[in-house]
Amino acid sequence: MGKPTGFMEYERENARAVPPKERIQHYNEFHTPLPRERQQTQAARCMNCGVPFCQSGMTLMGMTSGCPLHNLVPEWNDLIYTGNWQQAYNRLGKTNNFPEFTARVCPALCEAACTCGNWEDPVTCKANEYGIIEYAYEMGYAAARPPRVRTGKKVAVVGSGPAGLAAADQLNKRGHAVTVFERDDRVGGLLMYGIPNMKLEKWVIDRKVEIMKAEGVSFVTGANIGKDIKAAKLLKEYDRVILACGAKNPRDIKAPGRDAKGIYFAVDFLKATTKSLLDSELKDHQYISAKGKKVVIIGGGDTGNDCVGTAVRHGAASVTQLEMMPKAPDVRADDNPWPQWPKVCKTDYGQEEAIAVFGHDPRIYQTTVKEFLKDKSGSLCGIITVQLESKKDEKTGRMVMAEVAGSEQKMEADLVLIAAGFLGTEKYVADAFGVKMDERTNVATADGSYAASAKNVFAAGDVRRGQSLVVWAIREGREAAREVDESLMGYSALSVQ
Repeated sequence: MGKPTGFMEYERENARAVPPKERIQHYNEFHTPLPRERQQTQAARCMNCGVPFCQSGMTLMGMTSGCPLHNLVPEWNDLIYTGNWQQAYNRLGKTNNFPEFTARVCPALCEAACTCGNWEDPVTCKANEYGIIEYAYEMGYAAARPPRVRTGKKVAVVGSGPAGLAAADQLNKRGHAVTVFERDDRVGGLLMYGIPNMKLEKWVIDRKVEIMKAEGVSFVTGANIGKDIKAAKLLKEYDRVILACGAKNPRDIKAPGRDAKGIYFAVDFLKATTKSLLDSELKDHQYISAKGKKVVIIGGGDTGNDCVGTAVRHGAASVTQLEMMPKAPDVRADDNPWPQWPKVCKTDYGQEEAIAVFGHDPRIYQTTVKEFLKDKSGSLCGIITVQLESKKDEKTGRMVMAEVAGSEQKMEADLVLIAAGFLGTEKYVADAFGVKMDERTNVATADGSYAASAKNVFAAGDVRRGQSLVVWAIREGREAAREVDESLMGYSALSVQ
């Protein structure tokens, strides 16, 4: 522990965020990292706890507490404080293939479980991770390191999101020949087209992919496995196949008028904006524009917030975000103690920007859409909302959100974005490989295993566990890679934590 009294001497200092009204003029990341010396001071706040909950990744009351990757947070915090940045990178790389991604988009489960956070502000673990990886690129520590020996085994990875990339990276390090197939035109999956540029600029993905290529990983884009390329071809040409193609079925809103023109899934809205931005800086106009429109977003999670921020940047006339659940408390409730994940109200970047532009929080709680209204041409012109309340279901005994009789209200809207989550893998992929799906329409695997029901086929990430976080996808990819490696070689030297 480099500074035993650091947590008492130094206050938390965050990276400076560009003010909302300035940052909505562009689609770039908008935080300015601390200078290296001040980041080292922040690392000195780490208490090097006897029980480091920050790296535990355990489940408490159905929620994850600490990092699912079991990142060695106290170790690399101490190394940052003492100025050993290269060794900090080495320790970080033992558990995390892509700190350049998680340092930007992870909700920082480590910080929520930080012991300092039980009494005051937690350690800036996420910003420290950012400092480690960006300095590593600057100094050349993160340069390509191809494996010295090849095994002669071939593995196909279907999907280039965080799970697929993690599996590919691990298996390539082991010496296997890995090919990643991506059906979109760019590598990255969820990272590329599911997360807006403001949170993760796409050059960050390209930088890492180029290193993986230099290390020997092959990438094939525009490859829709199960349609354009038959699954049988992969099973014949490769020793093992890993399905890491995500949970791509968006949850719909079944309400009268759903066929109105002007209703889109959030993922299509976000993808179109990112693709147009990358292709032409939006000059081709090949995206779903919110400019001048009254936008309603159905869903209160991260994707809903991303839609808020994107719609504001488009120049929407108004933005409203409907959330089915009640507003979370502003501070921890007594039944939600540390180190559980704090169930508190979070105002994210998109909501901050909407407040700055429109003067009020865009969120309306305990509300959903009962009907979509169309004009004579079939275009969306409004919605009927209804309030919800928590009630016990008489059949199941479980608490559900039920409509409040007589609470219907009309709201103007000419663009609706459905951000209600995802239901599982696309059936044609599962059918193509002959793998079974579970009751949640994810690819089924045995408990504690990543092997699917078909011979030589494995699954990892959202396709197996359902919609989740990038950090969980990386862990799944690492664990699946270890299981694949063991099936190929009879043992595995790959670490998962």
